Amino acid sequence: MKRLITAAAAAALSLGVVTPALATTIFVSNEKDNTVTVVDAETLKPIATVPTHRRPRGIIKNPKNDELYVAAGDGDTIDVIDVKSLKIIHTLNSGPDPELMATDSSGKILYIANEDDSLATIMDTETGEVLAEVPVGVEPEGVGVSPDDKYTVITSESTSMAHVIDNATNELIANVLVDTRPREAKFTDDGKEVWVSSEVGGTISVIDTSDWTIKHVIRFEVEGVRPELLQPVGMDFVKGGKKMYVLLGPANRVAVVDTKTYEVEDYILVGQRPWHGELSPDGKTYYVANGLTNDLTVIDVASQKPVKSVPVGRLPWGVAVWDGKPTEEALKANPPQTK
Repeated sequence: MKRLITAAAAAALSLGVVTPALATTIFVSNEKDNTVTVVDAETLKPIATVPTHRRPRGIIKNPKNDELYVAAGDGDTIDVIDVKSLKIIHTLNSGPDPELMATDSSGKILYIANEDDSLATIMDTETGEVLAEVPVGVEPEGVGVSPDDKYTVITSESTSMAHVIDNATNELIANVLVDTRPREAKFTDDGKEVWVSSEVGGTISVIDTSDWTIKHVIRFEVEGVRPELLQPVGMDFVKGGKKMYVLLGPANRVAVVDTKTYEVEDYILVGQRPWHGELSPDGKTYYVANGLTNDLTVIDVASQKPVKSVPVGRLPWGVAVWDGKPTEEALKANPPQTK
């Protein structure tokens, strides 16, 4: 497939650099080190390391304040980190083994998948109060909140289902059988579809939210790669929603999917076992955590090319991005450590 690249973009690629928005900071959870690596998006270098409770995995930035939430699975807690000071300002009693989570659009309600307890915990982010615990399938992991905040979808790995919660009542209203070992759930911007990745099944189920039925199944094929290695886990819609990036784990690639045709357009080679990623605030750059090479692959969205590898901690798992920068005092207090 031919792509048009401007002279400036070509020059940037030849130097192996991208031009991110100013003062953007990337946070990467390191499952084995019990830390979060802080990366400066302008220099693409680690600038700090923040200790967390045991086994940090899911990591998200609250859309409305300066709080970063880190799910510490073996600590049975959510560490709340102030992104400016890089300090854990408090912890949330998340329930057993939190893995992935998402907030509503206001940032006031947090939805958490508790893997060991087959529950979705719903929490007030300001008070830490548990508003509800919703029983779901075995080993819940993925969490997706609809753009209008009406629904939350929780995926359960061992039950192979996507569970739909009505956020007005905090009750289950649908259970959708998907492929084996579902991981993430992501709503389209218009809320008409929710996409569910199935790691072992090797597919994406596109669910119609008008009746909660599967309208399409996306499969992957890479020449020279065994089918069982094509394991979709993390997913992110590119800004504007025309494409979806799908991280394929042991295949060491990110698939690029056209969201209208559901066709796979391209595969981007990254590090070993890409698990989760995140777009920059301006949508021009995509950051991918590679669990087995202990690095972050930086992808230029316009060219769909990897342009940089950044060392982080051991077993990097999740990525969050903030359009800001920690204080100098915070950086001095938390010097960078990479493995």
